[in-house]
Amino acid sequence: MNTTLLRGAPQTRPSGENATYAKVTWRLLPFLFICYVAAYLDRVNVGFAKLQMLSDLKFSETIYGLGAGIFFIGYFIFEVPSNLMLHRFGARKWIARIMISWGVISGCMMLVQTPTSFYILRFFLGVAEAGFFPGIILYLTYWYPAARRSKVTSLFMTGIPMAGVIGGPLSGWILTAFDGVNGLAGWKWLFILEAVPSIFLGLMVLVYLDDKIGDAAWLSPEEKALLQRNIEADSAHIEDHSALGAFRNPKVWILAAAYFGFIMGLYGVSFWLPSLVKASGVTNAATIGWLVAIPYAAAVASMVWTSGHSDRTGERRWHIAVPALLGAAGLVASILVPQTPLWAIVTLSLATMGILTGLAQFWCLPPAFLGGAAAAAGIALINSVGNLAGFVSPFIVGWIKDLTGSTNNGLLVISASLVVGSAIVLSMSKQTVNR
Repeated sequence: MNTTLLRGAPQTRPSGENATYAKVTWRLLPFLFICYVAAYLDRVNVGFAKLQMLSDLKFSETIYGLGAGIFFIGYFIFEVPSNLMLHRFGARKWIARIMISWGVISGCMMLVQTPTSFYILRFFLGVAEAGFFPGIILYLTYWYPAARRSKVTSLFMTGIPMAGVIGGPLSGWILTAFDGVNGLAGWKWLFILEAVPSIFLGLMVLVYLDDKIGDAAWLSPEEKALLQRNIEADSAHIEDHSALGAFRNPKVWILAAAYFGFIMGLYGVSFWLPSLVKASGVTNAATIGWLVAIPYAAAVASMVWTSGHSDRTGERRWHIAVPALLGAAGLVASILVPQTPLWAIVTLSLATMGILTGLAQFWCLPPAFLGGAAAAAGIALINSVGNLAGFVSPFIVGWIKDLTGSTNNGLLVISASLVVGSAIVLSMSKQTVNR
């Protein structure tokens, strides 16, 4: 591969090659996207359940923050082993296992009665889901070379904001329409109904996905050969191929630290966005659901545009840092502006757009210097360490809110984390990450 094309000059590719990759994208991305929407919805729908759950069960904000965050302890412990299992046994069987098990556990969240049961189920939901996101990021490296990865990764990761666009109105509607049906609270129905798609999609994975290029019956021999040549040429630039090498590579740990800062921002928004909108004066759960969809819809547009620009220029660091800094500015602005629904949506839209766009671009970095088992271990390690912020972030915000009666100081901590993550990324050599 001529890597000079990736450092600022517009790229041209043969039309037949573009057509082949378009075929791969239309085959894989819509299905993986739907799977990620279901995954993310099951992970963060506790933010909507909170609107009823806390008063029903007499939980404090600290209990909620700890339960929301403890998911990531289980996730952290099992992330690397799960991704190595996927690399060994294939994506089809392992992703199906992940989705079916997390769907079952997510549905069981309707059984929560005490803080202990809340903590236990959230922990095991993290165990079940461990390996899904880094597994998909790894899976995409089996099909796409580095020069094409920003766009497909961003398209996949638009599942996060689309979970908000779809899940916001859906969750708000379930909370109001099903509250009291068959004697069950709306939040219980929320967990039951939103678990069903994950289980169904997990079964579909077994039928639909192929583990590697050679297994794809929907590709011609010529198309398979083209894709495989590009992957092999791309791998020639990789530094590390062993799992142990990933753990020894200082760049992996540097990226894990940066990712921790970005994930602080992600879950500061994901777990608290409905509550922040409610605090601006909106009380109806269905209305909150529709308003929460606006920041996520804006994020989809931002992610798609930025990814295309990143792939065209070959630049990665500033495409991560600038959006993340804008996300931090949006969180700070949400504190400073008048507490009205309009200003809440404007500032939180800026925050959501920036945080999610920076995160999507971030995942172009690890495959730039990791391959094979090292990619499986390194991607999982970065994701697992970073996702510990998913434990820290909601707990800090909940604890500070109980202590002070406001989320403002918690949002400032999250904003500072985004700034630190951006600084770490910009400190890395562009020769390392721009490929």
